[in-house]
Amino acid sequence: MARTLNRLTAREIGSIKTPGLHADGGGLYFSTLRGARRWVMVYQWQGKRRELGLGTYPSVSLARARELAFQARDQIAAGINPIDARRSERAPVAEHPPSVLTFGKFAEDYIASVEEGWRNKVHRQQWRNSLRDHAAPLAAIPIDVVATDHILSVLQPIWLTKPETASRIRGRIEKILAAAKARGLRPRDAANPAQWRGHLDVLLPKQPRMVRGHHAAMPYSDLPTFMTRLAQRPAIAARALEFLIHTASRTSEVLGARWGEIDKDLWSIPADRMKAGVPHTVTLSMAAVGVLNQLKPADLDPDALVFPGQGASGALSNMSMEMLMRRMNVENATVHGFRSAFKDWAANCTEFPDELSEEALAHIVGNKVRRAYRRGAALDRRRKLMEAWSGFLTSSRALEEAA
Repeated sequence: MARTLNRLTAREIGSIKTPGLHADGGGLYFSTLRGARRWVMVYQWQGKRRELGLGTYPSVSLARARELAFQARDQIAAGINPIDARRSERAPVAEHPPSVLTFGKFAEDYIASVEEGWRNKVHRQQWRNSLRDHAAPLAAIPIDVVATDHILSVLQPIWLTKPETASRIRGRIEKILAAAKARGLRPRDAANPAQWRGHLDVLLPKQPRMVRGHHAAMPYSDLPTFMTRLAQRPAIAARALEFLIHTASRTSEVLGARWGEIDKDLWSIPADRMKAGVPHTVTLSMAAVGVLNQLKPADLDPDALVFPGQGASGALSNMSMEMLMRRMNVENATVHGFRSAFKDWAANCTEFPDELSEEALAHIVGNKVRRAYRRGAALDRRRKLMEAWSGFLTSSRALEEAA
């Protein structure tokens, strides 16, 4: 029976002078066409004849040609075209393959491009923090493939439990995707997957009605016990929350506080961090100053944040204090609600005039002329008010220490 493989010998190859294809078997041929002496692999691929060059003779010996032919047959059996495989091997490899533009990267670029127009610096950080805390699943997704299902995966977990936060996140994502479309990074004929009207409004349940200006507040009678528990917490978020409660301040005001704004028992907050856009001076009680003294570094940098965080921005997340309260199993209360507790305490438990507590909360009281006249005179009275507030907050601790 005739051999189907290894038909040629080294001696025969050296003496072949007739032009043509001389079969060794299994698709391997010794070609002497057009005066060249070389090895070729002839095979069928998708119904067409293919020819793969395996090198010239004698640079490639008979034994080596058979090895190469064997490899080619293995590739064909595995459904791989040997010619395509060789092209892939020879294709130049980019030193730095093009990176995919993700939602997270584009979002950061977008914020950086527009934030100079935002008056409040804290507002800039809130954009970044909210996307980091609530839209993390989108960060690694290519900007051009973000779809409705991706948006729903972010919104559904918080849509009913944190309706205001969820609505803000949706609006911010919609703006980012609209900017990507305007820059040609998303299909121009595609709808925005974060669009509300006619899209998400039929996919998400109706949110509970949000009553603006009213935040769930802890009853002020519970605060002394809570403050005792809070003082036992070592985290920087606990110190920030203590300071916030003692000063009846807003989250953004506290998280943006810098050492250069503190002068003994006065804290001067610049206009760009105030909700009303007006500078505000906070009178610090002894307890509030005590919180600061726990954190004050020996080598003080006036520009350093009083309550630094671990993230790239250097600031604590705007959710850090809320998360702390959850870990303390505090329900039906918000960080902002401590301002309401202060107001209720001042109205129900003290003889201080209502205007004084309003000024302590940085609410606009009276006309511009009257506010300017009262500003200096009210500081001393506000100092007494805030000392009384801190005295009330620490009354439970004082009783425990006395016992």
